[in-house]
Amino acid sequence: MRRGKLSKKSTYAAKRIYSRLEETLNMDRETEQTRKRYNRTSRVYDLMDRMIKPELRANVLSQAHGMVLEVGVGTGKNLSYYTQDCVEVVGIDLSPGMLGKARARIREAKVPVKLYEMDAQNMEFADGTFDTVIATCVFCSVPDPIKGLQEIRRVCKPAGRVILLEHVRSDNPVLGKIMDLLDPLTVRFIGPHINRRTVINVEAAGLRIRSVEDQKSKIVKLIVAQP
Repeated sequence: MRRGKLSKKSTYAAKRIYSRLEETLNMDRETEQTRKRYNRTSRVYDLMDRMIKPELRANVLSQAHGMVLEVGVGTGKNLSYYTQDCVEVVGIDLSPGMLGKARARIREAKVPVKLYEMDAQNMEFADGTFDTVIATCVFCSVPDPIKGLQEIRRVCKPAGRVILLEHVRSDNPVLGKIMDLLDPLTVRFIGPHINRRTVINVEAAGLRIRSVEDQKSKIVKLIVAQP
């Protein structure tokens, strides 16, 4: 009887390990698909990235200070908006194609900039490195958004600030359902998810929300949080 019980436990443990491995492999595949998708769209991405108006971009980025991490730096459209309150801006992106565009914009920046190819879900920075962590319309594309947000929490200093400008699923029941239906198509042909519940994800990652401001469209929100 005892041997039988051990066998059942072993089988259960093996199934759990297999399930976790399968989840990891699926996530790795989705991450690689995301990289390839944004490499393809990097040439025309600036034409698509018109949701953020220059005035809004300037307002958001003026809040950054000290050592700054920009997650999902993309083609570098934010770089010229950082003020001299920033000691240095470190930008990361999963896509080499995007980073190639961003490097051409470093000369427009008023502060020192360093760019790295890196996965937001597995950052290579030490805990508590940055005073400010910024992301603009990024967590619609991170395969595991909660994991990415947990990484942001880890690398941000305890007294630092996390500033996220994100488009999210509409609270309107009808529009929200439409976004759910369209989401598989937008992911396949454009890249981002359009139905992410990012405010909920921020809380789930253990970040403490200080404010949430709806922009002109309620599907774009400015979220300020702390680790």
